[in-house]
Amino acid sequence: MTLEDQPQAGDEIYSITRLNREARTILEGSFPPLLIQGELSNLARPASGHLYFSLKDSAAQVRCAMFRPRNRLLRFAPENGMQVLARAQVSLFEGRGEFQLIVEALEPYGAGAMQRAFEEIKRRLFEEGLFDAAHKQELPEYPRAIGVITSPTGAAVRDIIHVLRRRYPLARLVIYPSPVQGEGAAGQLIAAVELAERRAEVDVLILARGGGSLEDLWCFNDERLARAIHRCQIPLISGVGHEIDFTIADFVADLRAPTPSAAAELATPDAAELLATAQAARQKLQAWIGYRLHHCRQDVTQLEKRLTHPRRILQDRGQRLDNLASRARQILRVLLAGKNSALLVQRLQLEQMNPTRMLETRREKCAALRERLAHSAALRLAGVRSRLDTQTATLRAVSPQATLDRGYAIVTRLCDDTILRDAALLTEGEALETRSQRGLSIHRNPARAG
Repeated sequence: MTLEDQPQAGDEIYSITRLNREARTILEGSFPPLLIQGELSNLARPASGHLYFSLKDSAAQVRCAMFRPRNRLLRFAPENGMQVLARAQVSLFEGRGEFQLIVEALEPYGAGAMQRAFEEIKRRLFEEGLFDAAHKQELPEYPRAIGVITSPTGAAVRDIIHVLRRRYPLARLVIYPSPVQGEGAAGQLIAAVELAERRAEVDVLILARGGGSLEDLWCFNDERLARAIHRCQIPLISGVGHEIDFTIADFVADLRAPTPSAAAELATPDAAELLATAQAARQKLQAWIGYRLHHCRQDVTQLEKRLTHPRRILQDRGQRLDNLASRARQILRVLLAGKNSALLVQRLQLEQMNPTRMLETRREKCAALRERLAHSAALRLAGVRSRLDTQTATLRAVSPQATLDRGYAIVTRLCDDTILRDAALLTEGEALETRSQRGLSIHRNPARAG
């Protein structure tokens, strides 16, 4: 039985394309834009103008892509080994099924470090719920005593005293002196908050300081102070800096005032209190509308994610094209290496088949053969001569000439060239030929004696 033969309820066959597309949709919808700090490596700048690189730390790395419209805004030249801070969106490259980050902004790590630390503390405390409205305490409508945590010699305390005298002189003012700037200021502010809570002599607290730079206000961004404010059972108003200044204490406090004077006004009843009530209702309405708009935006975002934006298609195609171009270059290098190797082999073969070289080889071979032929001919001739000498000696041993040399003669009848072996066969007056050692002689047979 196969998997297709055993269908189950809800089973659905996915294509790889669909799986990667839906995985990317889930990833991009699950993560907000993130700040990522790491070391640049594997930096590549293809002809398309996009940037591809990895961000790594001591234990892991992640692939990143920064497309041309974004990297044209860079104010520095990225290099391998550089520590950077990136604002990126989690995504997935569908073509290879690879997890990656789409980088929207990039800067060297260290620029704006204090602001990033502020954002990190704010994010962490927000996730822990320290900013939730559920933890905010209502301010007393008619406070009998108002505590002020600030520098006793600063302009903030004078502004608060002036406002309280003008708006609500019946309230008793208790000042908890503390430095509001510099090293150790955060610890003394925490001690002042805890002291006011232990004494329980005031109905509302004002944490105040005049305006200044981010460095000047940094003690109000201390995480320990934020937790002390969160634990405080006395309603606390934060009146730190000017209207454009925001600190962590502002988000944790039960109420934030744009200035110390405004904090004093919020702590005391006045006609402005009614306006504050109306404003609170308006804020609730805005929060509800914001909540509804947030969900509507989420629905719109989900619908937008289902429809792939042409720019994203172009980015994906560009990234796929860069990948194919890289593979093509690698294949060409392999092919060229193979062709060069084959060409080298053919060149060697051609050199071996060079006519001049072949002629020299043939000449050397002919010379060797000529030597072998001469040697062989000499050996054969010597053998033939030896056999001839042997056969000559043998022939001479049995030759009639050898017999003649020993004094014998051969007599031949001239008329019929018959060799006469018997003297009785001779006829008188018959012409004879005698062969002896000295040569031939012809004579006639003499008549026989009676």
